[in-house]
Amino acid sequence: MKTAVVYRSHHGTTEKVAGMIQQALGAGNCALFNLKTNTNIDLGAYDRVIIGGSIHAGNVQNKVKEFCNKNQDVLLEKPLGLFLSCMDEQQAQDQFNRAYPEVLRSHAKSCKITGGEFNFDRMNFFEKLIVRKVSGVEGSVSKIDGEKVQELLSEMAD
Repeated sequence: MKTAVVYRSHHGTTEKVAGMIQQALGAGNCALFNLKTNTNIDLGAYDRVIIGGSIHAGNVQNKVKEFCNKNQDVLLEKPLGLFLSCMDEQQAQDQFNRAYPEVLRSHAKSCKITGGEFNFDRMNFFEKLIVRKVSGVEGSVSKIDGEKVQELLSEMAD
């Protein structure tokens, strides 16, 4: 089954999760599309679609929202998986619900919050300052939830 994994990553965490999905499915069966560089994706060539984004200042990237809105009709015709990278565990479900339209969340075979990272090596000065102030974290930390990624893959296989 050919899978398109469509994502937008700001500091690389969502890209890592997309890579984990591709590795599990096999590169020959799974194509990655980064919305930063590729927004015109022919979903007709794929049997199923997995979409991922990340949270920054409480919101998912606009490119993820735009992709979902632009392709909603096609997405509702295919098996769909949705994932979100975020670090705020208390607000994660609310952020997920705001990230993806309800009609897509209801249709999706899998909806997962896959944890997140603070990657200080890829942040600018102001981003580091904000993360330190808001989260109290002083350096890079990874909390990617590999079990949630496996659950997504398992639910998409059903």
